[in-house]
Amino acid sequence: MRLTPRSALTALACVAATAGLAACGSDDSSKGSGTTSTATAASSSGKGGSIALLLPETKTTRYELHDRPSFVAKVQALCPDCTIDYANANQDPVRQQQQAEAAITKGAKVLVLDAVDAKTAVATVNRAKAANIPVIAYDRLITGAPISYYVSFDNVKVGKLQAQTLVDKIGAAGKGKSVVMINGSPTDPSAGDYKKGAHSVLDTADVKIGKEYDTPDWSPDKAQREMEQAITALGKSQIVGVYSANDGMAGGAIAAMKGNGVDPKTLPVTGQDSELAAIQRILAGEQFMTIYLAIKKQAETSAEIAVALAQGKPVPSGLVNAKTDNQSGQVPSVLLAPTAVTKDNIKDTIIADDFLKASEICTGKYASACMAAGIQ
Repeated sequence: MRLTPRSALTALACVAATAGLAACGSDDSSKGSGTTSTATAASSSGKGGSIALLLPETKTTRYELHDRPSFVAKVQALCPDCTIDYANANQDPVRQQQQAEAAITKGAKVLVLDAVDAKTAVATVNRAKAANIPVIAYDRLITGAPISYYVSFDNVKVGKLQAQTLVDKIGAAGKGKSVVMINGSPTDPSAGDYKKGAHSVLDTADVKIGKEYDTPDWSPDKAQREMEQAITALGKSQIVGVYSANDGMAGGAIAAMKGNGVDPKTLPVTGQDSELAAIQRILAGEQFMTIYLAIKKQAETSAEIAVALAQGKPVPSGLVNAKTDNQSGQVPSVLLAPTAVTKDNIKDTIIADDFLKASEICTGKYASACMAAGIQ
């Protein structure tokens, strides 16, 4: 029997905890409740402390299925007596502030913060700074605040890759016709970087940007409504492609196409995060591409930095590979490279890295598409 996302997370956490002689507790965060959970590993040796992991939302499946379990497992492997204080804000910046304050009050030694709203998060970082608690900005940069480290991907390059792959696919057929741009949340600085990178390609290509939207909360439902509006405004025959900043919104755009009599196989759609549903859509021809981010490496690198900071030790040499100006200073950063994924390289990327298994992807109606792509 296949595990549900919640039961899979629980199993992963228990395995990691067992390796550290830990007790495994209940987890309700994947229900969307916004509650916190604490994973503790006890040991008679070593120096630990409390590390707070604060993630932004659950609509994007990566956070609960990949970021969280990878981070937890790495921390507990490196520091069996560290405590992980986990919370998911479910896209609520006020809730995230409260979760951070609770972690600070409980004595967290490090905050690993993926901000719902970068502006709101400035107050959280300043509060942590006043308590001498370092903050690692995870995935999303927090500007104008004294963060200690930043771990993410080259987000401008992500946007460039998405747009260039789309333009290459459209080719000469796009001359004089329109692309619909569905960007991410305006409160997420990463969305602004993706958008900047995409515009650097699309603005000089032989296509027009017929409609462009900044989508609150990265919501697939809102993306679906935006695409419906674009189809009505531009006309079906005038749209030659869709730039979607992530896979969830790509799913919304594709649903809008189907609901308006547009075959998604005729319009290339971009995405990001390599979600299971997106990989299946790519194999079926309904979505053209996604961006593969080495999320496990991102989470594990963040865990290495967090453990070092919690233990009062130097951050391992070789991790930091850049500095990022966040308008408060030059922040030591780890910036990882994104990869464009189409049907042609799913096997060599997503499956080769064990990000998703063939057995997860090749179910039901997707089995024949997997076979055609050489995925067994």
